[in-house]
Amino acid sequence: MQAAFLRWAPPAMGLGSCILLILIAATRPLPDWSILLPVLTGPFGTIFLGIILDALPFMLMGVILSSILHLAVSEHVIRRLIPKNPILGIVFACSLGLLFPVCECGMVPIVRRLMNKGMPVYMAAVFLLAGPVLNPVAFASTLMAFGSIPEMAYARMGLAFAVAAFTGLCLYRYAVRSPLRHSLAGQRGEHVHTHRSFLEGILRHGSDEFFEMGKYLILGAGATALMQILVSPSSLSSIGHSGMTAHLFMAGLAYALSLCSSSDAFVAASFVPAFSKSSLLTFLVLGPMIDFKGTLMLLSVFKVRFVLILSLIAGAAIIGGAVGLGWLIPGFS
Repeated sequence: MQAAFLRWAPPAMGLGSCILLILIAATRPLPDWSILLPVLTGPFGTIFLGIILDALPFMLMGVILSSILHLAVSEHVIRRLIPKNPILGIVFACSLGLLFPVCECGMVPIVRRLMNKGMPVYMAAVFLLAGPVLNPVAFASTLMAFGSIPEMAYARMGLAFAVAAFTGLCLYRYAVRSPLRHSLAGQRGEHVHTHRSFLEGILRHGSDEFFEMGKYLILGAGATALMQILVSPSSLSSIGHSGMTAHLFMAGLAYALSLCSSSDAFVAASFVPAFSKSSLLTFLVLGPMIDFKGTLMLLSVFKVRFVLILSLIAGAAIIGGAVGLGWLIPGFS
């Protein structure tokens, strides 16, 4: 009798609490949601929904690929594919970006899963930085946005490759511990016997990661939409050709706007008359690698110290590389 009571008491109390809350809610007047309509239909709502709709397909693609890696690819396979030489490893990680048309929103779950499977920290960082810029979708959109200046697309790819490789070399030299917040070493890939169990596993793992990453995407999209409303593009022409100030401003703008790598080139192209090409290059490379919503997603997976070091190394390399190209290439300054 006592055992039965202990077994059924918690579910009964939970069900009773739910029924009580439903009855209390039914007796109260419904809130007036119409006061939110100006917010949702105004500039904030338009930008917020635009960011979410741009990012969701890529994040969904990322969590599906992450689930497939978890279920179908063993640690042995990953370790066998990874080159032992750090230079070859960095080139290999950069080359992976050409195969995965995923923006920064979908990279975090993929990279976490690859690190769980045995990918070294420095290679994971290279793939994380290079993937959103070197993928074919980002290249095609940049080439289309800068139709009369095709060299911008090639300069973007080259600078992104160089920055990712430089950051990877720095981390190879100094990073020795795992930067993951929570170790996933105990979560092994599951042996799948049938197509049905494989699909069920993808849906289960994919839904877990989707909702885990989605809350940070929504928070970042809301803050980014607010920042975009507060920034006035019409007042930017005075600093467009002011050397380092222009680069620092475009770096901050790229971080704050948090645009998707498949669409940020069209925003950058609108600043062509007012800003130098080298400062626009800073915007094009830094945004997909280091932005506000991406930082929140990184902090949900990696330790604060690692995210800070990664951002500082990559940010300094991007600005320094863009300034150097402005000095070396006529017409880019």
